[in-house]
Amino acid sequence: MRVYPPFWTPARLTERFGQGLVLLTFMLLVCASAHAQAPGGPPSVGVVKAAPTAITESSEFIGRVQAIDRVALTARVTAFLDQRFFTEGAEVKQGDLLYRLEQAPFQAVLMQQEAAVADAVAKLANANITLARAQSLLNTPAGQRSTVDDAVANQRSAAAQVQSAQAQLKTAQINLDYTEIRAPVAGKITRTAITVGNVVSPSSGPLATIVSQDPMYVLFPVADRVLTELERRYADKGGMNAVVVRLRLPDGTVYGQTGKIDYIDPSVSATTDTILLRARIANPPLRTTGDGQPMERALVDNAFVTVLVEGIEPVTALAIPRKAVLSDQQGDYVYVVGPGNKAEIRRIQLGQSTPVTAVIASGLKEGETVVAEGIQRVRPGLVVNPGPVSPQPASGQ
Repeated sequence: MRVYPPFWTPARLTERFGQGLVLLTFMLLVCASAHAQAPGGPPSVGVVKAAPTAITESSEFIGRVQAIDRVALTARVTAFLDQRFFTEGAEVKQGDLLYRLEQAPFQAVLMQQEAAVADAVAKLANANITLARAQSLLNTPAGQRSTVDDAVANQRSAAAQVQSAQAQLKTAQINLDYTEIRAPVAGKITRTAITVGNVVSPSSGPLATIVSQDPMYVLFPVADRVLTELERRYADKGGMNAVVVRLRLPDGTVYGQTGKIDYIDPSVSATTDTILLRARIANPPLRTTGDGQPMERALVDNAFVTVLVEGIEPVTALAIPRKAVLSDQQGDYVYVVGPGNKAEIRRIQLGQSTPVTAVIASGLKEGETVVAEGIQRVRPGLVVNPGPVSPQPASGQ
């Protein structure tokens, strides 16, 4: 086996093979290197045509979900808490019996007032008879005006006693009714603050709270100038009736229901220069139990969400892919492929755009060719090889 030197220097090559052969070898190596570094032609780029596109105008704000109804359940009378009829954290219907207080003392008072009314009615009946007798004897030798006057006074006093007794009976009935605490609204009920066996009264504080579930409010502040722009944009389309509200939930998914703006605060916040808007949106149950009891809903009271204010009808505007738009200190720009496939910078003004589509307010004309892929290889004045953009991958891949 022949062993070659580990490193061939020019001197060793010249000594072994001669100067002409070494020179020829180096010339071939230089030519090969130059050929490897020569450009392979204009860079390939993906291009699109600026064309009218149907755009759904959308604006994003940060909002908070709020229940429409929130009711604190409070005892209206003083009594022992006798029974609780709901499951903490479950949903209740309007009118459902939630608590029952001790009723026996109030039932006794009611019976006492019923007796008082009966007694007052009997006295009134006797006073009416006495008055009638006195009036019938007035024109006889046995009749006296003073007797009639006394009978009239007694009759009126007895009538007043009947009204007083009936009012006290009604009060007793109201107090007895207060021993049953029912749901004034439908919604989800919190845990009970006072357990069975304790004395409750109006001063005891809320026993529990019911938070309505469907529909819900979404409140979101909007800068004064932004609201003015929204109102101007949709003025000829019906104002705020021409927009719908969508929500992006905290996990990033878009909520399936849409809402409508039903309230705009009449004043601007002095600290944030914003105006509060409110939308109303449905919040149906996601699933139910076997007995139909709602288990989950997407919107939770006081949760933060992203509010998307969108136009009901799409508008047609000149548009290009958002990825074709670049920015520097002077503003937004794109690369346009001109005559001879030369790239040139074109300054543009963007309109109401989306994360995917850029709406062109000015700077481009319909039909102009814009570089959307391979932008990093483009320089002003550089000749490019335009071609169609790569197809978008199928959703979910």
